[in-house]
Amino acid sequence: MCERKGAEARALDRFSDGDGPDRIMELVSGLLSRVWLLTGLSDVTNDNRSKKMEEKALEVYDVIRTIRDPEKPNTLEELDVVTEKCVEVQELGDDEYLIIIRFSPTVPHCSLATLIGLCLQVKLQRCLPFKHKLEIYITEGTHSTEEDINKQINDKERVAAAMENPNLREIVEQCVTEPDD
Repeated sequence: MCERKGAEARALDRFSDGDGPDRIMELVSGLLSRVWLLTGLSDVTNDNRSKKMEEKALEVYDVIRTIRDPEKPNTLEELDVVTEKCVEVQELGDDEYLIIIRFSPTVPHCSLATLIGLCLQVKLQRCLPFKHKLEIYITEGTHSTEEDINKQINDKERVAAAMENPNLREIVEQCVTEPDD
């Protein structure tokens, strides 16, 4: 009984030093880190999440790669305006994602960059089967007026107004419609 009292007294003395609780938290934290590492749970969870985001990014890329260029008979993929690397997907919640696309116009003064951004917006809004938020940007340094165009193509009111214009809507439809459609 005396030994037990002695051990309890020593433990209380350590707490009264002021660094006792900190030391215990440090030990517990270290122990938990080792448990997570040894079980592999944290890596598995992150790997699964990462794979899921890669799959979503490929799904998005498959939708946009077939959009045709407004001036040329080629697709955006064929012209390297969009690539697999230009699509990033982040999980926002259960089945809700943030999609970020960075496209590269073929020339720094491309007059149709805004139209390409509009085509990306329209096709993704129509074709993606999951809830998402969309951000489309011109790849930094690839266009002379990228900041202005980025604002335009991410402004929902401007996108809606542009799609009310029958001539513009027809051009967008020609670009986003698949040859099989």
